[in-house]
Amino acid sequence: MQFHRKDLANEELLQLYRALVKPRVIEERMLVLLRQGKIGKWFSGIGQEAISVGITCALKPQEYILPLHRNLGVFTARGIPYQKLFAQWQGKPSGFTKGRDRSFHFGTQDYNIVGMISHLGAMLGVANGTALAAKLKRKPEISVAFSGDGGASEGDFHEALNTAAVWDLPVLFVVENNGYGLSTPSQEQFRCAQFIDKGIGYGMEAHQVDGNNLLEVYHKACELAESMRKNPRPVLLECLTFRMRGHEEASGTKYVPPHLFEEWAQKDPLRCYRQYLVEERIAKEEELQQWESDILVELNQAIETVFLEPEPVAEVEKELSDVYAPVSTPPTPASDETRELRLVDAVQDGLREAMRKHDNLVLMGQDIAEYGGVFKITEGFLEEFGPERVRNTPITESSIVGAGYGLGISGYKAMVEMQFSDFVSCAFNQIANNLAKSHYRWGQAADVVVRMPTGAGVQAGPFHSQSTESWFYHIPGLKIYYPSNPADAKGLLTRAFEDPNPVLFFEHKYLYRSSSGSVPVGYYSLEEGRAALRDFGTEACVITYGWGVHQALETVQKNKWAVQVLDLRTLQPWDKESVLTAVRNCGKVLLLGEATETGSLMSDIAAWIGENAFEHLDAPVMRLGSLDTPIPLAKNLEDAFLPWSRLESKLKELLDY
Repeated sequence: MQFHRKDLANEELLQLYRALVKPRVIEERMLVLLRQGKIGKWFSGIGQEAISVGITCALKPQEYILPLHRNLGVFTARGIPYQKLFAQWQGKPSGFTKGRDRSFHFGTQDYNIVGMISHLGAMLGVANGTALAAKLKRKPEISVAFSGDGGASEGDFHEALNTAAVWDLPVLFVVENNGYGLSTPSQEQFRCAQFIDKGIGYGMEAHQVDGNNLLEVYHKACELAESMRKNPRPVLLECLTFRMRGHEEASGTKYVPPHLFEEWAQKDPLRCYRQYLVEERIAKEEELQQWESDILVELNQAIETVFLEPEPVAEVEKELSDVYAPVSTPPTPASDETRELRLVDAVQDGLREAMRKHDNLVLMGQDIAEYGGVFKITEGFLEEFGPERVRNTPITESSIVGAGYGLGISGYKAMVEMQFSDFVSCAFNQIANNLAKSHYRWGQAADVVVRMPTGAGVQAGPFHSQSTESWFYHIPGLKIYYPSNPADAKGLLTRAFEDPNPVLFFEHKYLYRSSSGSVPVGYYSLEEGRAALRDFGTEACVITYGWGVHQALETVQKNKWAVQVLDLRTLQPWDKESVLTAVRNCGKVLLLGEATETGSLMSDIAAWIGENAFEHLDAPVMRLGSLDTPIPLAKNLEDAFLPWSRLESKLKELLDY
């Protein structure tokens, strides 16, 4: 292995050695503790340390890094104390995730690191968001996102690189090509000869380095980082290396031919670099060994201290409160002046007010700029707010939601428009595992609003008409808003942007132009978790939301029934107090929703009523939802699918009970 120091002074070369030796000493100690049964799991990066260390040392401290399991050198090179790291690995309360997550599944703003989740490729799009934030702030900074060669098979890899290329985002995408994805060798993972070939397809420059040569990695990372700061753009960097241990220790290495270990042992990054320093008389062998011994002493002290720390104590209230970031902004009262608007216009009005109020709000979505979106809600926004804040995206959902998360990490607010809520399935992982879990895991708010044109009634068939709110209701950490009228649509949308937590904002397509009403002029916002009651009497109550509100009101008024209609307005959180009051006052309850009946939100509310208000019921809690089929296209089939034609008879059944 040939080392070229270029213009590095001796002390700089020695600093790189200190950075390289730290993760190796830690890893070797962890393997001993693992064999002793003192730790439960370990993902080893032995043999790959030069990549993490070389790249991290080439960056500015404020530049974001998004590492993976085998990038311990990122954390040590950024100077995270041993005690803090070991507390994280041991699941102690003083760890970054307070015992809520494992190993390197954590982030820390103190060190500008955004930790991984288990789903490979998911953090690449997030790096686009942190890089976009730097670009918007006019800061000469880059972001670095790591991927393994196996993880590069994920769709997130393609989406993130393609988006970064289109937007000229300063992201260094590092592929650690170690020959295996767990046990599957490269020839069964991909057909390209080398990852730098992929750069051509993205219109992106790509470079390849010997990932075991610390100086080669460091020099190339310095060169690329400096160039990308001056000329923002993404770059693909392939680092050739080898994993000397199993995917994790329990998996073993029997699937690897023995000769590969022999060949790569000769290329060990630490041994080779140490030999270079000694041969060039930059340091003495005894001096280098003493550094390793000193590190081990410090490490053992930290380990012993952490072992003495108590285990986490489950405080239920604390656990629940940490799921969401606190909301410090109170709702803004509405003015007395109003004007008549359709729901679609009210959404547009609320979005425009939010853009004017929050100059750090960035809108992203397919066709939302010049075209104004498929429903024309962002029409004119490009002219008023400019292309940096109103951004057309490639046809991708996952990486754009990830970019929204990255923007939030960097102090921005983000809105992602799903062209249709059905397409959110392509972004499910980002929403369910990045946005939803962020604050609970490492205290980082995910300030993202996902707008979701939803619902049936427009004969759009099974892929443009689904009610997807129930998919997300089960996931702690998300908020779900679903207005039924223009005034609520505007006030709840502005509230969503005041909230630092991820909000899924559902807008019913049928109501866009069929629902009109008086909407306060100017900026205002509504409190979440507060239902709205239309009181026509106390013989029964229909609890519903969205299009169901209109259907319930029409049915009650047509029949002149003494029935209340309770509009939930927000589904997570939903207004338990108002539901309980309605049950107490009426004694008979119909839960009405457009979603398919099985597994719906209404099933959960029915169970809650049974547990908390059983003694006030004068009839069984009844539910009415759409048929348990996909949504058909033809009008007569769609009408049969929807619950509205069955509403009158169902409500009469309840009243007659």
